[in-house]
Amino acid sequence: MPERASNHTGPLLLKYTPPQRVRDVLSRDPRLIIPVGTTEQHGAHLPLGCDTLIVERLADDLSAAFGVLRAPTVEYGVNTSTRTPYPGNATVRRKTLHRFMNDLIGSWEEGGVDQFIILTAHGYDPHQEALSTLRTTHASVRTVDIFAVPFTEDGAEIPIHGGEIDTSLLLYIAPEYVDLSLARDFIPSARRLRAYARRAAGVLPKESPGSLGRPSRASVEKGRRLYHLIYERIATRVFRDATPPGSRVS
Repeated sequence: MPERASNHTGPLLLKYTPPQRVRDVLSRDPRLIIPVGTTEQHGAHLPLGCDTLIVERLADDLSAAFGVLRAPTVEYGVNTSTRTPYPGNATVRRKTLHRFMNDLIGSWEEGGVDQFIILTAHGYDPHQEALSTLRTTHASVRTVDIFAVPFTEDGAEIPIHGGEIDTSLLLYIAPEYVDLSLARDFIPSARRLRAYARRAAGVLPKESPGSLGRPSRASVEKGRRLYHLIYERIATRVFRDATPPGSRVS
């Protein structure tokens, strides 16, 4: 299980925290976790907020474990292009997400944040570009694609849209939103599969159910192992045993 900081038991949610308390927390650890999700289809068996649910859970667990403030979730991103319109899909353009995020981090930087840790579960290149080219006055920005870790050791397929990995993770963290009876396997051509593996996904084909891969292979146990693999990689490389920038060391 994720470790817990000694002085609190839950995530430090900016939404529910008064300014003076925020100032006190930032004086100790001037980092801010920002989960950025999407509102887009991942097949008939998964909710539109699939990506969002995953990064929110990670943000909460990391915030609770390391005592780092967690910003309200940004619910919209740059969606993967599709040849079929899907009810409920909501996307923004790359430059819109980029400008919006620049405005947000500019405000938070003025309020004392020295490092931004952006968590996203969406590897579409325009989405990643919007988040990885943000500007600050002096604060650092680290964009973490949670799926940019090797999964071969777990035996799961590559993390493609609504497939085995997405479905397993949702079965573990939010099973009430998964309907496996509606899951449909769809394996694209080798060329398209390579494009998705490069994180440069093109247009979802019209014959796709809105997802790619084999959600039929998903399970709660796979989701548990995958979630903790992702958590440990991020915790170790981004949070654990690192002195936060600008922190006061007594």
